[in-house]
Amino acid sequence: MKIAEIRQMATGELEERLQAEVANYKHLVLNHSISPVENPSQIRSLRKTIARMKGELRQRELNK
Repeated sequence: MKIAEIRQMATGELEERLQAEVANYKHLVLNHSISPVENPSQIRSLRKTIARMKGELRQRELNK
């Protein structure tokens, strides 16, 4: 997910999406520990997306 898409989201929607992405990330890591995932770069991209979302939420919090 691009940062431009994240910035267009409402704060509530962004928080919900962040929770969903974190759950998806944990599930993917668990599955990868049991048997290798076809595309392990998905883990990296999910981690970066989560970081972007958390960064945007923190920026919004500081700008209030």
